[in-house]
This record gives sequence, structure tokens and C-alpha cells, in this order.
Amino acid sequence: MLDWLGDLLRSTPGLALFACLAAGFALGRVRFWKITLGGVAGTLLVALAVGLLNVTLSPELRNVAFALFIFTLGYLAGPSFFAHLNRRALRYAVFTAIQVVTLVALVCLTTVALRLDQGTAAGLLAGGTTSSSVLGTAGEAIGALPVGPERVRELQSNLATSYSIAYIFSLVTLILFTSQLVPVLMRVDLREQASALWRKLGGEPERSESTARAVPGVVGRVYVVAAAHGRTMAQLAEALGDGAAVERLRRGGEITPFEPGTVLRSGDRLAVVGHRETLIHAERLIGPETLGTGRDPLSLDVVEVVITDPRYRGWTLEQLHRQVPPRGVFVTGLSRMEHDLPVKPSTDITTGDTVRLTGATHDLAAYTPLLGVRINPAVKADLSFIALGVVVGMLVGKLAMPVGGVPLSLGIGGGCLFSGLFFGWLRARHPTYGQYHPAAAQVIQQFGLATFVCAVGLSAGPAAITLMKRYGAVLPVTAVLVTAIPALLSLWVGSRLMKLPAPLVAGSIAGQQCSTPAVDAVREAAGNTTPLLSYTIVYAFSAVLLPLLGPLIVALSGALP
Repeated sequence: MLDWLGDLLRSTPGLALFACLAAGFALGRVRFWKITLGGVAGTLLVALAVGLLNVTLSPELRNVAFALFIFTLGYLAGPSFFAHLNRRALRYAVFTAIQVVTLVALVCLTTVALRLDQGTAAGLLAGGTTSSSVLGTAGEAIGALPVGPERVRELQSNLATSYSIAYIFSLVTLILFTSQLVPVLMRVDLREQASALWRKLGGEPERSESTARAVPGVVGRVYVVAAAHGRTMAQLAEALGDGAAVERLRRGGEITPFEPGTVLRSGDRLAVVGHRETLIHAERLIGPETLGTGRDPLSLDVVEVVITDPRYRGWTLEQLHRQVPPRGVFVTGLSRMEHDLPVKPSTDITTGDTVRLTGATHDLAAYTPLLGVRINPAVKADLSFIALGVVVGMLVGKLAMPVGGVPLSLGIGGGCLFSGLFFGWLRARHPTYGQYHPAAAQVIQQFGLATFVCAVGLSAGPAAITLMKRYGAVLPVTAVLVTAIPALLSLWVGSRLMKLPAPLVAGSIAGQQCSTPAVDAVREAAGNTTPLLSYTIVYAFSAVLLPLLGPLIVALSGALP
């Protein structure tokens, strides 16, 4: 049976790839207590098992998949990374610095103490960061070593195996540390501090992710003028406040243009759009609510806009609302690098953030250009722009400089990462071209990384068992240490020196390792999304710097005695 299956998969490599992806992502969704491995780690484990049948994928497919993944990673992180190069945000870069310096030092010490080869050392570092991008750049660096194809295959096999072992134990350690140990060591109630921080931002208690509004937050209503008779439109707008706006006046059965000085008359019908809690009191200010005439209905649109104007860096939503007042337009969502942020008055915004706006079509058309570029849902990806970026990245990655006998280069990973950063920044500055819809980017990023990891896992083959027998429990224990020690240092710096509240400390520690599972666990423990405020900032720095550690640790471990 196994011989037949092996022959089938070897004769059809595409079948092996998609079988590993299907089984791996299914495994990644299985929940063990509060922990899920995720599709990429699940795919690697499945590929390691299938690799025992001597099934492999072509190196060209592996390189193309990784190039797409790493370019997309840089493209998405680029606007946020450059936007955070300011005094206010740069202080959070200390968490990434702690992660990078401590992790490299610990892996180098382990390499000397245990006499690890370059593949095992790089896999330990990649797994210790729980960052699959490091696995890719390290694999490229190993592939460029002048040691012969057999030795390269052995080192890459050790890389995949040590990564998979270290990843599992590091992920468990990080999730437990951020969601459980941080509040214990800081001697605080994480949920209580998160709630206090949420109120400080100007918000009501947040609903859990399993609940939703029974009625929408932004609505439209039609009122017959009675109480507002004799008032001007400007006076009514002042009485309604910022939470609502008059969109249409119907007088004598006909839609009538109006200005701030237009005087309202009894019997006029007003179409008003605004927050539901504001419109509850509108009947007292205007007159009774009615169903309307049914003619020429007013509809509300929802659009997503990427903030590109650099003057908004460091602004809060409240400041944006005050300095650039939106008439009839309401912010109903805010996200940064695919992570939703709380829509509260004190929430910071910056270039590269995506704002979801709700309002009438003509109001949105007037307000959207003031913020940035509207995402066109019909255009998922500008493939010419993306392909050009990958070409530039591959060319940059070919540049090499010998260090200690090792050709140290950015490779495809580093080249496409920097190309992605540049093209993402360029897109933010000139948003008329290069659209890459976040949903499309997420699919490309996940598929590219999973395909690359599958290729690495399949190539490991039977050598994985040899490595596991050689080191036994040493690798898991070391993985726990290389994760816990940087986290402890960051906890001390964040709580004692920076005086950050526990949700921001935990979010920063998850961000320094770019760990989405960890921040999800922290968010669940906190009861709201306040940990994301620091996570997204630190994530932007780590997403750029961590992939560079792959070739660095390959060079260092090869030079160590």
C-alpha cells in the first residue's frame, strides 16, 4: 500500500503538494486546549511524514512560492513600517531589538555547546521565533553554501526537522507566557487593565467575537418636521451634533436642494443618517419618524480606504474627526496589517491603515480623497506591479558578499522582502497603481508560504528521524529557553522601564515574534482588542528584521568553533 502511494505521489508532485496542504490546514485547525498550530505548521508536519516516502517538489516551485510570500509580506508591512519611524513609535522597536540580539546570542551559545550544524542551528532559531519567514531565508542561505549537493540536502533536512520541533514547543511557550504568565508576573488582572485602557480610549465595553449587533450601528431614518419648524439647517445640524447628518429634504413631495441657511417648515420630510444612539433623540428635535414615500430611496454605502496622506501620522480618530470633519460619513472599522483595531476616539492612526467608512454615496465620494485611496473591490491584484516587484527582488537577492568563507547575500527572501517594502511604500505614496487587495494578498501570502514549507518538509525525508534520535529532548528544552528568555527580558523592560500596562506588554511580546496565535490568545484573555495597539507596531519592525536572521545565523554558526 505504501509503495503504491509513494509511486503515485512521486509521479504526480502536484497531487502531493495539495494533499499535504489539505491535510496540513485541517491539522492546523485542530484545537489543543488554547492552542492551534495553524495551517503552515500543520503542513510542515504532514510534509515531514509524507517525505518518508521519498516524495519531493522541484526547487523552482519552492523558490517561486517563497518569492511571492516574502514580497507580499514586505508589501503589506511597508507602509506601516515606514510610518512608524518616528519618536513615538520607535520606542516599541526595543522589543524587536531584544528579540533579535538575545535570540542570536542564545542560538550561538547553543551551537557551540551542542556542536549543532548550520541547518539545526538555523532551524532552532527559526522555530524559536515562530516565524516561518526565517525558515525560508535560512534555507536559501544553506542552498548557497559551497559544500556539495548531498551536504546541502542534509543541512536543509536538519533545518526543517529542528524548525518543526522548536516551533511547536516555542509556540506553546509563547502563548502561555503572553496570555497567562504576563499578568501573573506583573501582579495585575489582565482583563481589568484591558477594560481600563479601553475606557481610556473612549469606548464602551467591547462585545465578544461571538456576538454581533442586532441592528446596525449606522442607520438612516425619515422624519416629518414638527418640532424643528422655523429652524435653519445649520441650527438643526448643531443640535444633532457629530453623530448624524441631514442627507435629503423633501418638500411638497419633491426633493429640494438645501443650504445651511434653509429654514425648515412643518410637513417637510428629512432623511437623516447617523449613529443609531444619536437618532434615538432625533424625533424630539425634528418631529415624528415616518416610513417615507418610497420614492428615490437613499442608500448607504460601505467603502474601505487606505490612508496615504502623511500628515495623519500619529493622529487619533478624534483628531481626524475634528480637523477633517466628515459630513454624513462615519468610521465603522479600522485595521492595520490585517488586524482590526478598536474604533475609539483615542485610537492612533497612521499611513497604511485601512479605514472602513459608511455613508451616502455622494458624501463618501467627497470625503474619501481627503484620506487616501479607495480600495476597488473589483480589482484584487495588479499583477504587472506585483510581478515587477518580484523581478526586482530576485535581482537584488543575487548580490552577494563573502563573509568568513560564506557567500552572505540577501537571496530571494531578503531581496523580495526589501523589494516588497519599497513597492508597498511606493504604492502608499502613489496610490493610483499597484492595488493589492488585502484579501488577495492574504491568500497569496499564505499559499506561497505553505507551498514553500511543504517543499522543505518533503525534502527532509528519513533524515528527520536521525536528527530526532541524535538530540532527543535537548531541542525541545532549548526551544523553550530561546523563547522564554527574550520574553522575560521584554516583560521587564515593558513593565519596569516603559511603564506599559499589561495588555500592551503582552501584545508587544507577541509582536516581537510576529505570532498571530499568541496575540489571539492575549486578546481572548484581555476581553478586547487593546493588545493589538502595541502588537501591530512591534510586528511591523519584526516582520522586516527577523527574516534577515536566517542567512546571518547560517554564516555565524558556520564560523563558530
